[in-house]
Amino acid sequence: MAGRTALITGGSRGIGAAIALRFAAAGANVSLLATSGQPRPNRLPGTVYSVAGQVTEAGGKALGVVGDIRKDEDVEAAVARTVEEFGGLDIVVNNAAAFDTTPTSAIAMKKYDLVHAINARGSFLVSRTALPHLERSVAGHILTISPPLVLSGQWLGPHLAYTASKYAASLNTLGLAAELADRGVAANSLWPRTAVGTEGIRVILGEEVAGKRSRTPAVMADAALAIVSRDPRSFTGQLVTDEEVLRSEGVTDFSRYRLDGEESDLELSFFLPETTK
Repeated sequence: MAGRTALITGGSRGIGAAIALRFAAAGANVSLLATSGQPRPNRLPGTVYSVAGQVTEAGGKALGVVGDIRKDEDVEAAVARTVEEFGGLDIVVNNAAAFDTTPTSAIAMKKYDLVHAINARGSFLVSRTALPHLERSVAGHILTISPPLVLSGQWLGPHLAYTASKYAASLNTLGLAAELADRGVAANSLWPRTAVGTEGIRVILGEEVAGKRSRTPAVMADAALAIVSRDPRSFTGQLVTDEEVLRSEGVTDFSRYRLDGEESDLELSFFLPETTK
């Protein structure tokens, strides 16, 4: 990873921040794109600048960019600033996401538009905008935090708007992998097998899940690093879980990713087939 540059969306907290710190520790330059430029009362903690500061304090190189992945001009500016600052772009991590599990009968179309604009269109826009630079890299990777495609009523029925938006992001991965197969740019999706104890999960599911039934964001960061360290021509078009990736890297003890060191009573993630549970 030494000398490579990664652009990470939603990099102001949680999984995005963990990936940024892990990539930087491996030698990469990181550019963080998120709407969080200043701390705001009654909002989740963390900004792109605070995470960039953590990277710098740890000896890495980071750039914080405030922008909205729903806006073409913000994404174009973020990619341009990243390339100007670091001389190129090798990796894109589509981590920014909107979460709303309201059922079809109750969801407002404004919320429907939001989850699709961020989860589906946003990941497509960032990937598309970065593509000319990724094609010039010897290690071009697009990594999207989106799930395996399990076409089951268990996931489609309860929260169709959200599920469809996340599945669209995974379809982007498969389509990009096919389109870019002869250009040396990989496209893969990564999804947690269990709940990950982020600030957002604390708000959505509570401390009982986030603190006691989740793994830490480091599990996703380590899996992300493993993926983007692979040959983009041989590992592409995959929709994988963090645990699957890390086991293939020889990891057998996942207690390191629990605050309490235990591996029991984990809250399992959305969108996984019953056979993985």
